Amino acid sequence: VQLQASGGGLVQPGGSLRLSCAASGSIFSINAMGWFRQAPGKEREFVGGIVRSGVTYYTDSVKGRFTISRDNAKNTVYLQMNSLKPEDTAVYYCAARKSSVVGEPYDYWGQGTQVTVSS
Repeated sequence: VQLQASGGGLVQPGGSLRLSCAASGSIFSINAMGWFRQAPGKEREFVGGIVRSGVTYYTDSVKGRFTISRDNAKNTVYLQMNSLKPEDTAVYYCAARKSSVVGEPYDYWGQGTQVTVSS
């Protein structure tokens, strides 16, 4: 499975961005997709995920601001980020997991895309 993330950039506080993660390869084996981020000097943290059934879940700091969706025809998962804050600045990664169990480690990772929130 290969993952290609895109859509990062520079945005002002309060603005919006949409990240995309296109999957290819043996995607039939994938039961969940997730988004992670890593800010400078900090550990990578989970942002949110979507499972095969379409259920989504998020870390508390982004609830109500970020939304994960998918386009099955395009094998693409999206992360819509609204009301962005400077503390959302990070490199964002998408990941795929074979297990359907929430909390299990992710098996595949895409390259990161930089999101910078600054005036």
